[in-house]
Amino acid sequence: MVKEFEKDDFFKIDPEPHLIGDMEHINHFPGVQMWWKAIDAIRRPLILGSPPDLFELLDPEELTKNPDPEALLAYMDKYGVDIACLLPESMMDTTGYTSRWVSNGEMARVADTHPDRFMYQPNISPIKFKGVKNTIWELEYWAVERGAKIFKFYPPEDTYMNDEDLWPFYAKAEELDIVLDIHTGFCWVPPGMSKYALPLQLDDVARDFPNLKIVAFHMGYPYCDDLNMVAMGHPNVYVCLSLLVPWALSAPRKFAKILGEAMRFVGPEKIIWGTDYAGFGAQIAGAVQGLRDFQFPEDMQEGYGYPALTDEDRAKIFGQNLGGLMGIDTGKRRIS
Repeated sequence: MVKEFEKDDFFKIDPEPHLIGDMEHINHFPGVQMWWKAIDAIRRPLILGSPPDLFELLDPEELTKNPDPEALLAYMDKYGVDIACLLPESMMDTTGYTSRWVSNGEMARVADTHPDRFMYQPNISPIKFKGVKNTIWELEYWAVERGAKIFKFYPPEDTYMNDEDLWPFYAKAEELDIVLDIHTGFCWVPPGMSKYALPLQLDDVARDFPNLKIVAFHMGYPYCDDLNMVAMGHPNVYVCLSLLVPWALSAPRKFAKILGEAMRFVGPEKIIWGTDYAGFGAQIAGAVQGLRDFQFPEDMQEGYGYPALTDEDRAKIFGQNLGGLMGIDTGKRRIS
């Protein structure tokens, strides 16, 4: 029998729920096949050590990929996620830059079905490859004409984050006052290039664009310390726990080190939650339960100086911080 998931009062905004869609029409590309092999390899570090009680909360279908956005909405209701900023996958490097996996237009069509729960998050990658002028036009269209408040840039399929050819794009993003989510750290899934996303490069971007609201996905893993130092020095750089939160359940001391160092160097006001959802309800369950129930072990509080995690901290990380950047009222829940 599936256990009932315990409800809570934390307003939750997920900045990284992916729209992947049906991939059958692109699976013949060598780059896509390389991507799938990487996915098979990363299952072990992401899942190994997950406690049995987590699986007791899951319906069997939550362990199987479901691309239906209505399934995402059902998982959001079950696990108490108020808003999902829908993110269409680009991954043009996997198809030899012949096509995207999911277009921004497809994303908007899905978001419009539940505008109170889904928000636009256009993926404007790759910027340099398709042309900075074209990307600026696309950015302006979605921000001005369609009201998008948050965007994604995925450097591993494009160029270095601090490539100065991107400076006009960053200037426009700063002018439009949008939130820019950027993948940082290893790309995890070749053929993307990790060297383009090392968090130290954000130091150059944040210095020249101090009012650009930057959210660094995945804590720059495994270069979390580098990202924390960048975010400590630049008030406009926020760090995001997307993908890593389930480690609070499966590898709690490892997660304690990641979150604890961010608490010390960056502070709970600049840490953002996320799921990295890719069609599996289990990802949302692990991310919600992971942060909600986590506490730093006492010996790590004493030995590393990590402060005890409070419900006030959790509320900020779950939704208040990102809500503040996007102008979202987090005082009223949106779950059904």
